[in-house]
Amino acid sequence: MVGLCPFHSEKTPSFNIYPENGSFYCFGCGAGGDVITFMMRIENLDYIDAVRALAQRAGMDMPENNYDNSMRELRRRILEANREAARYYYSVLYSPQGAQGLEYLRSRGLAERTIKHFGLGFSPENRFALTDYLKGKRFKPQELVAANLVYQNKGGNISDRFYNRVMFPIIDLRGNVIAFGGRIMTDQKPKYLNTSDTPVFKKSTNLFSLNFAKNSGKRSLILCEGYMDVIALHQSGFTSAVATLGTALTQEQAMLMKRYADEVYICYDSDEAGQKAAHRAIGLLRDAGVKIRVISIPGAKDPDEFLRENGPKGAEMFSAVLEKSGNDVEYQISKLRKKYVLTDSAETVDFLRECAAVLAELDDSMEAEVYAGKLAEETGVSKESILRQIATLRKQGAKQIRKREFRKIQSELSGGEYKGAVQNPGNLRAQRAEEALIAYIINNQDMAAKALSLLPPEKMLTPFNQRLYRIITERAQQDRGIMPTDISGEFTVEENGLIAGILAKRSSDITSLQGFEDCIRVILSESERITPENAANTDINDINKYLEKLKEQKK
Repeated sequence: MVGLCPFHSEKTPSFNIYPENGSFYCFGCGAGGDVITFMMRIENLDYIDAVRALAQRAGMDMPENNYDNSMRELRRRILEANREAARYYYSVLYSPQGAQGLEYLRSRGLAERTIKHFGLGFSPENRFALTDYLKGKRFKPQELVAANLVYQNKGGNISDRFYNRVMFPIIDLRGNVIAFGGRIMTDQKPKYLNTSDTPVFKKSTNLFSLNFAKNSGKRSLILCEGYMDVIALHQSGFTSAVATLGTALTQEQAMLMKRYADEVYICYDSDEAGQKAAHRAIGLLRDAGVKIRVISIPGAKDPDEFLRENGPKGAEMFSAVLEKSGNDVEYQISKLRKKYVLTDSAETVDFLRECAAVLAELDDSMEAEVYAGKLAEETGVSKESILRQIATLRKQGAKQIRKREFRKIQSELSGGEYKGAVQNPGNLRAQRAEEALIAYIINNQDMAAKALSLLPPEKMLTPFNQRLYRIITERAQQDRGIMPTDISGEFTVEENGLIAGILAKRSSDITSLQGFEDCIRVILSESERITPENAANTDINDINKYLEKLKEQKK
């Protein structure tokens, strides 16, 4: 089964699922593995939590084994510490220590129900307040450091990461507090401080308020720049608003939005930085396959300011702004229109060239033709001339793509295809034979014993292949499964991707017993080969034996 990959942006499907061996592999980005690996990647879980989630879905009890659960335990403690921190910050907000923060939130027009709904809080000016509180809850310093709730100096002493800030809890789709954002109450920089990446949080793969927005009942999202924009929109009834977490939009976030929306409204600040960010977001969201509309907010910097300045009519007026918003192409052309004086012939030519470059990026030729017609009417230049310029730019773009593809093929032929697995790139012939043999054994478990009798694991030249071969042949001898799901617990997520790639690319290389034996002969031959690199360290008698063997082979 083939579809669009959920792990990177693509327009042509390269994500393959193989029901016969329970694996998946993307030929575009190299992601691969089994159903457990998929859950680990898509839900950001560790191995045991992924198995547990699948077991719960299937209505099965999870057996308790003697596995190393240290990372899982750390993740659990971090989530507990975050939850306690969120409760603490919320309680401080309504105490004398939090008066400044509460006044700030109320000055921004937030109702009590909104503050409670988002769990907003305040971190005291005392730099040991949260540290002491969580120590009292029996959290260890190393757990708080791992959660990025505290700093640790060279002497080993810890202090609060957030202090004198209004606090915004960041909650995942399962309702866990995974991180925080904090706005300073002074002129100190940075104005906003966010949790760094931790074992439970990655900035580039999460969105603020998606846990609420996914339940809005709409297949659309409003993408904002800041926490306050999102909160103000939710309070006004626009519950599909989300924001990035102190970074520009990433490919992973665009793909995440695609899971919950068919259309995204970009609602960034009207300043230069906001417009640059909007331009970048357009490319990522278009690659992700969602429809895009860009909101231009009249008379205000951002949606929060617009709603506050328009008071009771703010929500109604923002709805009208949403209705009038143009798509991404119209937005880009309107920006170019403001850049040039269209009464000047030279500037009109430059305007049309830049517009043609925008239209050349469109996959839909009919869509490009419609806009070309509109530009022709506006400028008096023939539609055909504009279309010819678009066609020229597309050809140039296609050449660049072909060059990139050619470089990729060259990289693959030189061993680049095996990045991560190759530790002996000088012998690609042996490696391909090893991979073909491994794929054949996984798909034909009854051949493992024969393979092991002919080829000991130590004869494999590539360390990763040697380890994989050893594991599957040992398991086969013990009558244990060797399919991807059976062995995924022995490998990392990246290594499971390599195994899935071997199965996807090499399963058809051996189609007979003769091919099976030929692969083993190639591996044995290459393992015995004396190269210039190792000749200096090889015994002279072994070299003479090797030369005699080559003579016999030639005869």
